[in-house]
Amino acid sequence: MSIERVLEGFATAFGRPADGVWSAPGRVNLIGEHTDYNEGFVLPFAIDHRTWVAVGLRPDRTIRVASASVDEVGTSTLDEVGPGAVAGWSAYPFGTVWGLGQVMSAGGASLDAARGFDAYFVSDVPTGAGLSSSAALECSLAVALNDEWALALSGPDLVRATHLAENDVVGAPTGILDQSASLLSEEDAALFLDCRTGESRTVSLGLVEAGLTILVIDTRVTHAHADGGYASRRAGCERAAAALGVKALRDVAVADLEAARGRMDEEAYLRMRHIVTENQRVLDTVAVLDATGAAGIGDLMVASHVSQRDDFEVSVPELDVAVDTSVAAGALGARLTGGGFGGSAIALVPDDLVGEVTAQVTAAFAEHGFKEPKIFAVTPSAGARRDR
Repeated sequence: MSIERVLEGFATAFGRPADGVWSAPGRVNLIGEHTDYNEGFVLPFAIDHRTWVAVGLRPDRTIRVASASVDEVGTSTLDEVGPGAVAGWSAYPFGTVWGLGQVMSAGGASLDAARGFDAYFVSDVPTGAGLSSSAALECSLAVALNDEWALALSGPDLVRATHLAENDVVGAPTGILDQSASLLSEEDAALFLDCRTGESRTVSLGLVEAGLTILVIDTRVTHAHADGGYASRRAGCERAAAALGVKALRDVAVADLEAARGRMDEEAYLRMRHIVTENQRVLDTVAVLDATGAAGIGDLMVASHVSQRDDFEVSVPELDVAVDTSVAAGALGARLTGGGFGGSAIALVPDDLVGEVTAQVTAAFAEHGFKEPKIFAVTPSAGARRDR
């Protein structure tokens, strides 16, 4: 059991018992890709793969972080963490500390009286698979420190803190999708999130009642959001918004697309077309889920993948094979999930076809000479919490 494992790891690393254990989930984005940093709409859900953290406060302001998956122990202080001061994997937990301090400061408070801590992490969220292992780490620590330091920050406050960590300390120019899903999700539901206002509501998925399973197809092509591909897509969106004189591409409607084409370079137009149509697909997906349930969203998922492949150009051959083969084998819909450039696809599959879809995708990868994919079902799950 991961709770026992993280407690044992803490005791071994730091020579004392922890104060408690907290956890936060990875996420799958059902639909709404790259719309978050364009102030648009997204529809993620938390998955039943989590990161656990054991935390123990210290009498000084030293911070030490360790992980079951990393050999080194990262060390800093509450006064030294921040942009440019940390590197490597420890940027995620140290950045979270700094982000909490920024949110406290914005509210007229501080972490001046906070005590340092030791933290040990254990995770079963696959890294590099587009399932937001980084946000799971940040959010697990954020809820732990919110409790340990008695900060009384709300869920949206913690979203802001962990998002600041990702953007300003880690250096990944992502939106609020990942942290929101990890912190705010509920069981058997997706989180409909307005990334401009931060407002959200849960949308029932009802997969069990509908006899449906969501499969994750991890292509094992790793990616990293802090690299240039992600940043260049964001830059294209910003060029398009500037050319149209709008604050963000959220402000452009599908009906506006054709008239906008001549006002920017072709690459910026294609990036914009994906964002604008993807925002509409999120709204359409929520409407279908509310009205008739998950069985009706397959075509929207496929259209989302095509848009990411052709207009946003973030797919790779492995993802295209995963999507095309899944649908041919009986999936109602499939699409790449996450930032792209590798990672995972998801497929919405009738329960009785899970074995067939799995076998067909595995065979297709072998035929193409790709690495064998990791294929597993995920269950829409609850967000971050205290476990012990």
